[in-house]
Amino acid sequence: MSVSPALSSSTLPSKKIVAIGGGHGLGRVLASLSHYEENITGIVTTTDNGGSTGRIRDCQGGIAWGDTRNCINQLITEPSISSMMFEYRFKGEGELDGHNLGNLMLTALDNLSVRPLDAINLIRNILNVKAQILPMSEYPSDLAAMLPSGKVVCGETSVDELDDIPAQLYLEPQVPAITEAITAIEHADLVILGPGSFFTSILPPLLLRKIAFALSKTSAKLVFISNLAQEEGPAGQLSMSQMIEWCERKLKSRKIDIIISPTEQPELKASGYQVNVVELASRNQAWRHNREKLSAAIEACIE
Repeated sequence: MSVSPALSSSTLPSKKIVAIGGGHGLGRVLASLSHYEENITGIVTTTDNGGSTGRIRDCQGGIAWGDTRNCINQLITEPSISSMMFEYRFKGEGELDGHNLGNLMLTALDNLSVRPLDAINLIRNILNVKAQILPMSEYPSDLAAMLPSGKVVCGETSVDELDDIPAQLYLEPQVPAITEAITAIEHADLVILGPGSFFTSILPPLLLRKIAFALSKTSAKLVFISNLAQEEGPAGQLSMSQMIEWCERKLKSRKIDIIISPTEQPELKASGYQVNVVELASRNQAWRHNREKLSAAIEACIE
């Protein structure tokens, strides 16, 4: 794990960045910009219903913690007993098998706190994570999709397993966005969508009315970062142009300002979009963004 050098208040970047998405992709963006400390904010999807997170939701209720835990994990720069506990996953037989201790810790702290955000901030303080981490909502909700046939499926895992591109996505129930996310967007200089699972990580926060409205009105540059490999599932059938169209439809036709892609996008360029073609792959994992390259690509958008 690479560690960003400590910055004094005089060298801390002054620009404010908001990144929106799910665990793996959003965590990578936040880690690449960790030197922004409190000036980088992650707005995390909270609709996961699979794995350890789904099992906890089934018996305890509440929002999905898995993506938030993943983001925090990627922001830990000071290994400690606390960080080892937070990242620990149980193995063996019985009910604990497959559970991540970080998910259980966040669930317990949520039960002891007034708000889910309080639980996140307690963990951030324990693990010395400076970046702001916000759940998209503090109320539990599931992702649902309507197919062209009119059939409706509910749950992230069900959406991921679809054979066809959904005609519509929505949240069930429709819940309010967290107020702090709206404030962060209103004060941002740059807002990032992606990378990550398109239907189940990037789009869910845009289904919240106040987040979508804030993004439609923001004066910040709006940047879309593409994945480095084609997704499995229905999102893998979408072209980049179709993904941008889906996003802009949720944002009341507010255009994406910059698209960061590893390949040329002639269709988007022909439509007047700024496409920054950048090689971002890690040396040993072609599907994973290199942190240093990703940081440079994002900061070029600010400049």
